[in-house]
Amino acid sequence: MAHVKIFDTTLRDGEQSPGVNLNRPEKLEIAKQLERFGVDVMEAGFPASSQGDFESVREIANTIKNVSVTGLARAVKSDIDTAWEALKNGTDPRLHVFIATSPIHMTHKLKKTPEEVIDKAVEMVTYGRTMFPKVEWSAEDASRSDLEFLARIIEKVIDAGATVINLPDTVGYTTPYEYGQMFKYIKQNVPNIENVDLSAHCHDDLGMAVANSISAIENGATQIEGTINGIGERAGNAALEELAVALKIRQDYYAPHETRLVLNEIKRTSDLVSKLTGMQVPRNKAVVGQNAFAHESGIHQDGVLKHAQTYEIITPEMVGVKSNSLVMGKHSGKHAFKDKLKQIGYDLSDEKVMEAFTEFKKLTDSKKEVTDDDLFTILTEIQTQTADVKKYILSGFQVEYGTSSNQPTATVQLTKPDHTEIESSAAGKGAVEALFNTLDTMIEEDVHLTDFSLSSIGSGRDALAQSNVKLTVNGVEFSGRGSSQDVLEAAVKAFLNAVNRGFYHQEPVKAQGASY
Repeated sequence: MAHVKIFDTTLRDGEQSPGVNLNRPEKLEIAKQLERFGVDVMEAGFPASSQGDFESVREIANTIKNVSVTGLARAVKSDIDTAWEALKNGTDPRLHVFIATSPIHMTHKLKKTPEEVIDKAVEMVTYGRTMFPKVEWSAEDASRSDLEFLARIIEKVIDAGATVINLPDTVGYTTPYEYGQMFKYIKQNVPNIENVDLSAHCHDDLGMAVANSISAIENGATQIEGTINGIGERAGNAALEELAVALKIRQDYYAPHETRLVLNEIKRTSDLVSKLTGMQVPRNKAVVGQNAFAHESGIHQDGVLKHAQTYEIITPEMVGVKSNSLVMGKHSGKHAFKDKLKQIGYDLSDEKVMEAFTEFKKLTDSKKEVTDDDLFTILTEIQTQTADVKKYILSGFQVEYGTSSNQPTATVQLTKPDHTEIESSAAGKGAVEALFNTLDTMIEEDVHLTDFSLSSIGSGRDALAQSNVKLTVNGVEFSGRGSSQDVLEAAVKAFLNAVNRGFYHQEPVKAQGASY
């Protein structure tokens, strides 16, 4: 079989999604799950973009042992030096350096001639190889580049020491046929191309990222880059879970190509990324959407009951979807709880196990059946919280509202960052608006809500509510999440979570020029 390497950029390109601001524990938790998922290369971030990103990349590189960890760098020596400092203690460190190659980028952004771009690319790859055993070079906007020029610069950067050549469809412009033909041309016209891995990185602006990636494989690509749930800049990237399942289900057509991804880890990986980024998976999303295995049509239901493959080409078990059966109850003890944590893949310190067990017991007081999804929510919150993020803390709240003409009014008690207790009240057209208006009067920062959503975790009257918000804190957009059996409490927690992220990210986290 031909092994197609998977390069995951959820923590770099994915985190560039507007409003997504992951803290270090959250990034590390995603990195650990990507390792379990079986990716070959993990792009942990852009070390030169901020001190926070540098520290996150360094921690991931020092922790992850079974995946090659890489960091992005512009064609600038200081970026490469910073990347080396972050990655040098990793098991298999590699550099990812890029420069634009399309006429529009070279002329208007770089303001360089094609020859100057070649010289800079060769210089930076050569410099990178003085430190890194592996260097991936990306031709930003390759799909809109002149093919003859592209072949010429690729040959030279391979001679300079590049071990991977990446040809991105940076703006999601190309079609499967065109993209495949570009790879075919490079394979036929670069004499030393067999010395490197040839990689594809596709954006989804026209909805063709996965199709373009598969076309690249058909025409010689040996590595595919993408993200979990397809998140990323603008319309996002190729969704890795869709690519992996397509290659598996259509082995009859795509053989001998295969990945080493652990397919039954797909759902868990998708859920974790969705929860921590605040980017909810659409119900009709391929492979991992809530409706992926639902059948409404009577004809379809009849067919599935008689033989699953009549209308179901992917089994739920293949991607890790399990029935949400009772897993723990109010009489479960600490030892049983710890055993359950190990079964579902969580490795918590003794202190955090006790925190999680306390939250679990609180939930069993009001919820009869505690499911895997419930535990996943509790454990994710416990594992990824950090003392640095807790600034405003909810002490309590009360809302007065009903169907009469009286306007809903909320009263909220908070603990401020300086540990003083404050209380305030405000009205709104609805209960949630009253709460948010109250919080707005209590928080000193300039806060504006831009998006708000509610969803349930599991089913039934006693299901946990999951709230996601996006708001600007002093002009910078942040996402926040909160969960509770009370939908209003979930909304308040999400609001405060987003505000507190504004404290955590005091400096800009997305450097210019970080997209390719």
